[in-house]
Amino acid sequence: MEQLKHECGVAMIRLLKPLEYYEKKYGTWMYGLNKLYLLMEKQHNRGQEGAGLACVKLEANPGEEYMFRERALGSGAITEIFENVQNNFKELTPEQLHDAAYAKRVLPFAGEVYMGHLRYSTTGKSGISYVHPFLRRNNWRAKNLALCGNFNMTNIEEVFKMLTAQGQCPRLYSDTYILLELMGHRLDREVERNFVQAKAKGLEGQDITDYIEEHIQISNVLKTTMEHFDGGYVICGMTGSGEMFSIRDPWGIRPAFYYKNDEIVVLASERPVLQTTFDLECDDIQELMPGQALIVNRKGECSLQQILEPKKSAACSFERIYFSRGSDRDIYNEREKLGQQLAPKVLEKVGYDYEHTVLSYIPNTAEVAFYGLLQGFKLWLNSQKVNRIKALGHSPSENELASILNQSIRSEKVAWKDIKLRTFITEGNSRKDLASHVYDISYESIVPYEDNLVIIDDSIVRGTTLKESILRILDRLHPKKIVIVSSAPQIRYPDYYGIDMPRLEEFCVFRATIELIKERKMCALLDEIYSECKKEVVKSSDELIVNAVRKVYSPFSVEEINKKIVEILRPEGMKTPVDLVYQSIEGLHEAIPNHKGDWYFTGEYPTPGGIRLVNQAFINYYENVYKK
Repeated sequence: MEQLKHECGVAMIRLLKPLEYYEKKYGTWMYGLNKLYLLMEKQHNRGQEGAGLACVKLEANPGEEYMFRERALGSGAITEIFENVQNNFKELTPEQLHDAAYAKRVLPFAGEVYMGHLRYSTTGKSGISYVHPFLRRNNWRAKNLALCGNFNMTNIEEVFKMLTAQGQCPRLYSDTYILLELMGHRLDREVERNFVQAKAKGLEGQDITDYIEEHIQISNVLKTTMEHFDGGYVICGMTGSGEMFSIRDPWGIRPAFYYKNDEIVVLASERPVLQTTFDLECDDIQELMPGQALIVNRKGECSLQQILEPKKSAACSFERIYFSRGSDRDIYNEREKLGQQLAPKVLEKVGYDYEHTVLSYIPNTAEVAFYGLLQGFKLWLNSQKVNRIKALGHSPSENELASILNQSIRSEKVAWKDIKLRTFITEGNSRKDLASHVYDISYESIVPYEDNLVIIDDSIVRGTTLKESILRILDRLHPKKIVIVSSAPQIRYPDYYGIDMPRLEEFCVFRATIELIKERKMCALLDEIYSECKKEVVKSSDELIVNAVRKVYSPFSVEEINKKIVEILRPEGMKTPVDLVYQSIEGLHEAIPNHKGDWYFTGEYPTPGGIRLVNQAFINYYENVYKK
């Protein structure tokens, strides 16, 4: 499928032992730094636009730096930031390089608390200033804050108005900046609360600092900050005094996993990266629950605290289909099941002519679903074999058995991801021509004009890659029929919780439905929906808000929309008949029962902010596209 703007990725490590411990046991005090590199590199699919890391030293004297940050742009950002860190050590002698006490005293990034971030823009904005972690500096160690996350907030306008009503004047209108400043403000208040207590006890000087850092409650900061935000998020942070935390949204939209032993506390966006990096079993790792925060204080004491009351479960199902690593035990099984469930529909589309049907997939995320589809076909064929043997009515001969048992399902690697279309190519005709060559094919992998070709993808969003590349090049094989299969249901609605794709008209399903509405002279429906959307977006946050956009799809069946999608995506001059099969909503829920967030497909947004934004998206479409 064509690239979506991916989720961001996070990684955090808290060393629970002195650096000398890791030097002695693992041969390097850089144990934490090295593990952070692995965690980030293994989540590289979650960040192609930039990366950053931050580090805090727990023991630093006044006048010494204790908080470090490195950021870079581009797909090679991880390599660049760690090379820049390592450049600080290249002039050291071997003795200095392995002297943990020296490192702790002198070297940058020789700390106990690490945080890494992989950026895939959720705002459409780029540049180093948008790369996490973000820093908020202060002369009080405990007031310094580094923040990063996988998030997109849907009610920034409300939070912005709240802050300005208090007399504050935010410099930037963005969810990241406003979150940083609001959390920083609440951190200031928490530090000042402890300052007042320290003074009341008669403490002075460094004793005040020590008292603050020993008694600070990050839970207070999180409770008074996150209660104001609507969205999907995993937010990670650390203070200059060494507090580390991560909090998950109360709907459980975005994922986070953690592991703790007596040496480390570690957290990442995906479970398999923890398994591989630290040689763990799946059951060793815990999932951060909705509304829950993992907090490690300056002393290294780790706690789980329920910061926000959990809401109705809405863990993202599309996270499982597309964004996450397929090497996760549960995700692998889910993707396989999604493919297997589609076998009956696909068999129907090819007229059950398995002998003249070749199964394949679009690389690379659809591969596991392909194995599931293949298994579904094999199970069906096995049942056919049983029936044929029974139908013989006599004890079969060896030749009769062989004739039946040798029947098999055909599969080939037909499509190859050949090149990546580079962003420097902007001229329209050139880009379109080059896009048609992003994929290549295995020539003579099917019998021309005789074989049906079934090709599965994880999802179909815009349909651009299908139209500009895949269908064009598959047509060269001259199949009798092409059946495009999506392991995900029809994607009808924007995400708003992490994906930079807010415009309804980008979705091929929406465009096809609008064409049906126009063809059947039902345009009054669009006027009606527009009026309803206008009423919904002005409702206050405590009123029930409804997704009026769902009415766009209600007059049509999935099959009707599918046929129209084929019409609008079919390249000019293509001769091969094309059919389209989507996963059903019921199949989605059966395959992924524990991740009920299906708003991409159903429009059932878990938060008021998401519903308000989709209504606004239709208003924008109606005013700026439809009526233009």
